[in-house]
Amino acid sequence: MKYKTLIFDLDGTLLNTLLDLASSVNYAMRECGFCERTTDEVRRFIGNGVEVLIRRAVPEGTSEEEYKKALDVFKTHYKQNSRNKTAPYDGICDILKRLKADGYKLAIVSNKVDFAVKDLRDEFFNGLIDVAIGDSDATRTKPEPDMVYKAIEELGADIESCIYIGDTDVDIETAKNSGMDCISVSWGFRTRKELEEYGATMIADCAEDILKFV
Repeated sequence: MKYKTLIFDLDGTLLNTLLDLASSVNYAMRECGFCERTTDEVRRFIGNGVEVLIRRAVPEGTSEEEYKKALDVFKTHYKQNSRNKTAPYDGICDILKRLKADGYKLAIVSNKVDFAVKDLRDEFFNGLIDVAIGDSDATRTKPEPDMVYKAIEELGADIESCIYIGDTDVDIETAKNSGMDCISVSWGFRTRKELEEYGATMIADCAEDILKFV
């Protein structure tokens, strides 16, 4: 068995968080007097953490003060509304249970703010995923490898046996920077065509495909 440790992205990979993220983005836009964004625009903005998400969502030329206000409003709203419509993708919980039963070590590494990563892990995957790491002052965000290395350390795993699983170009780059293989999933926030253009070499079109690769 080549892979013994699976490190998952969260948004767009394990959980469909798009509608709740879009709702909080647009709440912040309205509160700050900006035009709302479409769900597809928000989908394309996701991947580099909430600071970049809001930076992309506010209008061009927005002042730093207005941007920071929008970011604060978003964070406050999302903290209270991160589970309204969010749910695991089809088949994900079954796959995680099978992987766990087969002795794989499982972790989440996400650019979502750390408290939200841990809250969502506990809400949807309690007992299945031991380590969950999100954006904090302690580590640089993806595609830097810091959070991946931290997860490996907390799991007591060997990097040679790890594989990263995600849905965006950021995840492909994260895996590359971390020195590990990558499974890209096509049900998330990027299309299969986009993933192919980013250089994805293993693409899962359903949760069961993950088992085929590992």
